[in-house]
Amino acid sequence: MSDSVQVIAAVIKREKQYLVCQRPWHKRHGGLWEFPGGKVESGESLHEAATRELLEELGMRVVGIGATLLSSVEDSSCFTINFVEVDATGEPILLEHAAYRWATVGELESLDLAPVDGKFVLQLSSSKSEKINDVLG
Repeated sequence: MSDSVQVIAAVIKREKQYLVCQRPWHKRHGGLWEFPGGKVESGESLHEAATRELLEELGMRVVGIGATLLSSVEDSSCFTINFVEVDATGEPILLEHAAYRWATVGELESLDLAPVDGKFVLQLSSSKSEKINDVLG
């Protein structure tokens, strides 16, 4: 879809846990868990969008941005979700979300995730399994 709206999903990892947030109940996919972020505004880079969104929604400061791990078009919408490695400081403050938690890949698999976030977690889980298989040889 050429009129795709770009969205950043910040993949923030500390130790072996990822930050996920529960969407506000009154919004699309309300109550489901997601990687934090939001729409990329016109003329904004992914770094700028991550910086703005994490400050607005969680009071966190972005100190660096890494690779885009997955870009996926959400079914039945015009959103392209870009899962991007983000290094952020501070502990989340709930300024918009209903809840947050730090979760391992295994714990993420058991959460009720927004559809594209679930697809990303499957990719995370698959790559974790591949790394284990490489080590076990």
